[in-house]
Amino acid sequence: MVLNVPANRFLIWGGNGWVASHLKELLENQGKEVYTTIVRMEDREAVIRTLQEIKPTHVLNAAGCTGRPNVDWCEDNKEATMRSNVTGTLNLTDCCFLLGIHCTVFATGCIYQYDEEHPIGGKGFIEEDEANFDGSFYSFTKAKVEAMMKFYSNVLILRLRMPVSDDLHPRNFVTKISAYERVVDIPNSNTILTDLLPASILLAEHSETGIYNFTNPGAISHNEVLTLFKKHVRPSFEWKNFTLEEQSKVIKAGRSNCKLDVTKLVNKLKEYNYEVPEIHHAYEACFKRMAAAGIR
Repeated sequence: MVLNVPANRFLIWGGNGWVASHLKELLENQGKEVYTTIVRMEDREAVIRTLQEIKPTHVLNAAGCTGRPNVDWCEDNKEATMRSNVTGTLNLTDCCFLLGIHCTVFATGCIYQYDEEHPIGGKGFIEEDEANFDGSFYSFTKAKVEAMMKFYSNVLILRLRMPVSDDLHPRNFVTKISAYERVVDIPNSNTILTDLLPASILLAEHSETGIYNFTNPGAISHNEVLTLFKKHVRPSFEWKNFTLEEQSKVIKAGRSNCKLDVTKLVNKLKEYNYEVPEIHHAYEACFKRMAAAGIR
């Protein structure tokens, strides 16, 4: 007798957002059944109604408040930031838990800052390390909600950092720093979406849970990124540097700078024969794809 195993049905929270749109395209290309929604996460009745109507096996939460044009917005809109990043995120996770639905949350690793134990060039932060950066209200909310959400048995928390796509979308980290007059030059962990988003689907489909640092291995400085960008995409590009002290005079909120240790992620993905390239190699490949697509 052949049993009919229900196919996975994905529901992406975040509608037509940047990461959400990449997830939707990826799932459709894989032939998966996928839906999206823009229902506010903090609206409990609407969330439950949506989950009961669509009946997903997996929710991918790519919603949340990062601020426009950047996280400085959150400093002046604290209530809206909390309702989305804390109340909403917890509400969606809780509703999924009550209905027996696996929930993947695309979170952030911008909850850490280099310190004496984790200096530049030294060891990275692991998943169990306590958050040590609250220099922006955005990061403050993200650290607080993760500390509570991690106790749900149905949730997979993926910590992205400075995400990059194969285009120059306004949300792309490269688009942002290439538009600045000056940039700081500090090594950071980065997430190349082409490399990591397929891994997120893999982890979700295998019902993995817990927290994972979700970046390419290694760390890369802003100057290294822009040097590769100039080499492959925009040969005429030029930029200038400034110090953290100089940067602090032109931004409202502090910025996280850190390296995440991805040993846990790399080892887990090995179980599924999936490999994530080191960040320098990943950027090189990303910019070559941009150039091949005629992006300048």
